[in-house]
Amino acid sequence: MDRMQFQQRLVGLQEHMMSFAIKLTANRDDALDLLQDTTLKVLDNQEKFVDNINFAGWVMTIMRNIFINNYHKVVRVQSIVDQNADLYNLNVPNDSISGSPDKITQIQEVTRVVAGLSSELKIPFSLYLNGYKYHEIAEELDLPLGTVKSRIFFARKELQNTLKDYQYA
Repeated sequence: MDRMQFQQRLVGLQEHMMSFAIKLTANRDDALDLLQDTTLKVLDNQEKFVDNINFAGWVMTIMRNIFINNYHKVVRVQSIVDQNADLYNLNVPNDSISGSPDKITQIQEVTRVVAGLSSELKIPFSLYLNGYKYHEIAEELDLPLGTVKSRIFFARKELQNTLKDYQYA
């Protein structure tokens, strides 16, 4: 695919990308920023696109990864891990839950379920939620990278199973 076709396909996806960005961010201004960041990254990495891959899926994966990386940066800035505290207690900014009893209840329920995980799953999962990368968790806990990934995966699955009937807005 030549450069012009690539750009035309990207322009054709803009509306779909914006919808996905709004779903991720729940905020129009943040969604516009995410759309712009994604478009720039896609254009900068055009040479990495393999023509037999789903173009829309490739672009949406880039968007999702940018969103996740930005989220981890925010969490890392806002979170201070107190070595004397339980690792499952998350540092949730007060402004994100103020005036919303439903959100407070949801956070309490998720925190309760995380607290109920075995320490084998809870510790790596809590570190991951606090913005640590897999390799950082592996180094911190002196575990193989694959073990860390598996434990976080199993923690997610356990949370999904436990909270499957829970309604999130």
